[in-house]
Amino acid sequence: MTKIWKESGFVEGDNWVVETDEVSASEGERALLGLPQFIEKAENSNDVGLGVLIRPADDVRELMPFIDRIALVAVDFPAFNDGRAFGHASLLRERLQYKGEIRAIGDVLIDQIPLMLRCGIDSFAVKNETALKRLEEGRLPGISRHYQPAAGRETAEGGYSWRRKARSVA
Repeated sequence: MTKIWKESGFVEGDNWVVETDEVSASEGERALLGLPQFIEKAENSNDVGLGVLIRPADDVRELMPFIDRIALVAVDFPAFNDGRAFGHASLLRERLQYKGEIRAIGDVLIDQIPLMLRCGIDSFAVKNETALKRLEEGRLPGISRHYQPAAGRETAEGGYSWRRKARSVA
């Protein structure tokens, strides 16, 4: 079972559905479309509040003309060792100035969530049993030092611009 988690806790009543050839959003649900389907829909309508699924090989920059019409961008982590979605999230926040929700889907593991938060991902579709248990217990792992900037707030430490303290995750 997949649950949606944010820093404020688990989300009830999330109605986003990843559309595939086998699955369609029903009444009361909102569709997360693959990038080609999203672009086709966005070019042929003036709809706002759209959802898009970005897979690892997709070019997130294709969203630029539609960025203000997107309510949710889901970035896919098909395997724990495929980190391309980290880059997608960073590009969305930093270059495309996307202010909406970015959701990690796929193989979301507990030890990667703090790093995903730093890249600008703010919600997580979690199905891993260990991750679900730890999140329910409020046991999110911490990382005390980072050597790269983050999409979120942080404080620089001392005279080293590349050594930064983690923001508190509560």
